[in-house]
Amino acid sequence: MKLTPLTALAALVLIGTGGFMAGRVSSSASAEEGQTGPAETRSTRSSSRNSPGNGAESKNSPRSARPERDAKSTSQDRLARLESIIRGENPLDRNRALLAFIDQLAPGDFEGAVAHFRSLGLTEGRMGEYSLLLTAWGQADPLAALAYAKENTTNDFAAGTILTSWASTDPEAAIRWAKANHEGDEANPYMPGIIRGIAASDPARATELLVSMPLSEERGKALDSILPHLLQQGSDATRSWIAAITDDSLRNGAMMRVAEQLATTDPAGTVSWLLANPGEASRRRIDDIYSAWAKKDEQAAWNSFNTLPSGDARSNALRGMITSAAVQNPKAAVSLMDRYPNDVNDRVVQNFVWHSFGNDPATAVAAIARIGDEKQRDQMYRRTLDAWKREDPASAEAWLSKNSTSSGVLAPR
Repeated sequence: MKLTPLTALAALVLIGTGGFMAGRVSSSASAEEGQTGPAETRSTRSSSRNSPGNGAESKNSPRSARPERDAKSTSQDRLARLESIIRGENPLDRNRALLAFIDQLAPGDFEGAVAHFRSLGLTEGRMGEYSLLLTAWGQADPLAALAYAKENTTNDFAAGTILTSWASTDPEAAIRWAKANHEGDEANPYMPGIIRGIAASDPARATELLVSMPLSEERGKALDSILPHLLQQGSDATRSWIAAITDDSLRNGAMMRVAEQLATTDPAGTVSWLLANPGEASRRRIDDIYSAWAKKDEQAAWNSFNTLPSGDARSNALRGMITSAAVQNPKAAVSLMDRYPNDVNDRVVQNFVWHSFGNDPATAVAAIARIGDEKQRDQMYRRTLDAWKREDPASAEAWLSKNSTSSGVLAPR
């Protein structure tokens, strides 16, 4: 059996690395593995010794025991070879050797190989190789692979990887298995892996499965696996796909995930899109877009900002612009707050304090007085002054000796 290009790609997406080549998974045992039957019983051994023509079956030639010993030796040699590969220093050599190793495995060999691999320790550097083994097993014998994952693993990585591999070649069988092995009304934890496996080849089916999932962490994972394939089709296709989603929460989640990526190539268009679709995504992403836009083309960002009507969107945009300035020049950011006082709200000030404190704590602390909500203002004073005292107690005490704050803010807690 060969790993299909789509399956190989799914494995690479899972591990977030490149440079792997699709390897072949043999569907039959390698030449060095002999077939062995059940161990002989005492009566059959006795019958063999007493039968005519069996004189060669002497103590010096115990053929009946050799297949079992040979098979055991072959298995041990195979696992020793796997360990040698995994302990190699060069990652490219390791992966080439691992693909060649996988190429020689029969479906029944994978369980021992995976178990031995896990026994060596699943370090961060080995997760790519682990994923490759699981992907190949998912092609060779997905049911056995999933049974092993359910019995021996505690998170969804192994089962998800196997299902991604299986779904890339037989999605409906993988879906049936996922439904049969999940009970209750909560999100099916097996669906993200399946959706990842078909997102590139059948986005319509992947979308159908996604929208059928309830609000959950699993649905978020599934959404994350679809969006890269949509973005490859361009911003218009991505926006159209999102617009067709009727679930408000899912639609906003998708908008928030793609807005920053779309803004890297088309910030003006992305802002217009978010403003035309007010909601959580617009509230939470406008500032990020303007902050990044100002770093790339400050004049264009300000030109866009000045066209915005008064309201939350304008204040959110200003928050992003001031955040961008605060990191480099806190005093210039204060001047912007002075220039647009009607657009400054508490969140604008809080963002300024967080982003300017590292460079200019005195300027950052002085701006806290602009926060209108007394409770939030006092909390910001406490947190910021505590941090300043830890980093530079002399400067903090000097500032405190010259400045008064709201009643009780510095009282012992």
